[in-house]
Amino acid sequence: MHVCVIGAGVIGVTTAWQLARRGLRVTLVDGAAYPASSASHANGGQLSYSYVAPLAGPGVLPTLPFWLLNPSSPLRFRPRADPRQWRWCLQFLRACNARTASATTAQLLSLSYLSRQVLHGIQENTPLDFAHVRNGKLIVYRTPSLLEKARRQVALQADLGSDQQVLDTEQLIEREPALAPARSCLAGAVYTPSEESGDCARFTQALFDRLATMNEVSLRMGVPVRQLDRHGSRIERLVTASGESIEADQFVLAAGLESRDLLAALGTRAPLYPLKGYSLSLPCRETRVPAISVTDYERRTVYAKLGDTLRIAAMVGIGIPGQQIEADRIALIKRQTRELLPQADLADAQAWAGQRPATPDGKPRIGRSRAADNLWLNIGHGALGFTLACGSGDLLASLMAGEPPAIDPAPFLPDC
Repeated sequence: MHVCVIGAGVIGVTTAWQLARRGLRVTLVDGAAYPASSASHANGGQLSYSYVAPLAGPGVLPTLPFWLLNPSSPLRFRPRADPRQWRWCLQFLRACNARTASATTAQLLSLSYLSRQVLHGIQENTPLDFAHVRNGKLIVYRTPSLLEKARRQVALQADLGSDQQVLDTEQLIEREPALAPARSCLAGAVYTPSEESGDCARFTQALFDRLATMNEVSLRMGVPVRQLDRHGSRIERLVTASGESIEADQFVLAAGLESRDLLAALGTRAPLYPLKGYSLSLPCRETRVPAISVTDYERRTVYAKLGDTLRIAAMVGIGIPGQQIEADRIALIKRQTRELLPQADLADAQAWAGQRPATPDGKPRIGRSRAADNLWLNIGHGALGFTLACGSGDLLASLMAGEPPAIDPAPFLPDC
């Protein structure tokens, strides 16, 4: 069976890898010149297997007015004359309830734990160099009441298999001395020893390079996809921007936001909308930075040491198109970094912005599309693309190969 995978971000490359290792013939197509050039390029770097609760939660609605009116908020919303934006926002608000968020968290945990298992299997059998460390994660809290709320979440996730500890301020500083300069403004933290970090772009490139050595794998970079031609209930071919046709038995859409337009041309509506995120990457060879990944909960800012680089990622922008970098958002990240890590040298920090393709309920869509019998989807991972990539690729490949899936696929099956 010949499968054409569209998209060479971390989702598309892991999907192609899982299909190829099952003996299928694979063609991977992307309009960019190199893999991981979009949302996968400079994300937060955390593999947060135990922190997959959706953005749509019961705590969002009470804080939404403050976030929208505060210029230093982690959320920036710009209304647009775009029905897709308002449709997505309304669906998001409907998902902001405790029952939905709890069920979604449990479903995402099953996928994230599968992803961890698959990634560890790759590292054991074909080790990849992407600054991967199993260094744990700290979510630090500034407000005692929020720390107590987190304590209740720790108890909930313990029933779902998570191993976490609640630390007071002194225990936090003992665990991560690099946070000592900010001691006075920290109430404590939740420590998860099983969490990991790594460079998503390097991982994607390394796995892409392994694909290049495999028989029956064709890598077509710099080949923009114009459309999918459907005849009856099946996709017959992919048509590139230059007019070239690529035929296959099965097609997989793993192209992030580009998937939305390709599906729209087939008459189906993908529940995707871009959530813009920002990051800084700075050298840290001689600077004391956290060895453990850190999330500053109230600032919604993450810090991950990736080899000789400290990656700092933050914020959600809704209705802010493109990959241009807004100077005020980067200035805010720098100000918050100096507050938590005054010893960090930001002089040579490299800024980046990317669009994360998100669904309203926070769950990716993985499985056969309703648009055609031989069209499959692996889309909508939002800010969890790196964390969920290996599990998502394995789940889709097992469905396509007719194997019993490792987890229940029902929560992730496409509605488009």
